[in-house]
Amino acid sequence: MRTKTHLWLGILGIVLFVIVFLVPFAFILFTAAKTQTEAGELQFSLPTTWALLQNFRDALAARDYMLVIAFINSTILTVVSITILVVLSAMVAYVVQRRQSRWNGVINFLVLCGLIIPPAVVPTVWVLQSLGLFKTLGGLIFIEVAFGLSFCILLFRAFVATIPRDLDEAAIIDGAGPVRVFFKVIFPLLKSVIVTVVIVQSVVIFNDFANPLYFLPGDENATVQLTVFNFQSQFSTQYNLLFADILLITIPPLLLFLFLNRRIVEGMTAGAVKG
Repeated sequence: MRTKTHLWLGILGIVLFVIVFLVPFAFILFTAAKTQTEAGELQFSLPTTWALLQNFRDALAARDYMLVIAFINSTILTVVSITILVVLSAMVAYVVQRRQSRWNGVINFLVLCGLIIPPAVVPTVWVLQSLGLFKTLGGLIFIEVAFGLSFCILLFRAFVATIPRDLDEAAIIDGAGPVRVFFKVIFPLLKSVIVTVVIVQSVVIFNDFANPLYFLPGDENATVQLTVFNFQSQFSTQYNLLFADILLITIPPLLLFLFLNRRIVEGMTAGAVKG
């Protein structure tokens, strides 16, 4: 009886996966491969004439290769933001976990606030304008780091708690300072969590739509998600190029997730398993 129940649950899971993920992806692929007239019908059907490569070329060349510029901007944004997030959140998590003080409660409260309280657009724009960072890639990098910092700190802190303090003490006895203890002893042990943070936050930042829209306006500053506006106007929409654009900007994070999803699970559960 239990075997049959597990079998039906497995079948139900596969059906839900197909409906929720594969069917929409197939619709995007088929529409991206159609001509403009056929794609305008928005029907779930195979294209009569496959024009996928031509649509890719047209999508890339639209508005003076704006999609290419957007890929460059999104890549810089993602790489720099992830680098800062990994180093900064790991250092904060290590200090909070290892050094108990009266400020720990305040720090924990602020970390939880970062997860619970939604960001406010207008005050954030005002702060960026005051710092001269509004409409700049550097300003958006700070925004992405600030919004992702709390989640990353919690992940790193859970893993740091499983690392024996004897390693710190042994390094200190050998003459290592706090910075050297962290980067030479602790940081290399955080590999599984670092991979998890890199993958999860890369997908989040690369696919971010709202923050670039609010804090980085302008065609020269476009990120990949904002290029969907290239093929929409008040009176018409080029659905074949629109879905070709969506397919192009979906492929990098999709491949990253498919090939490294096991590492995500390992990093998420590493602290719990070792504890």
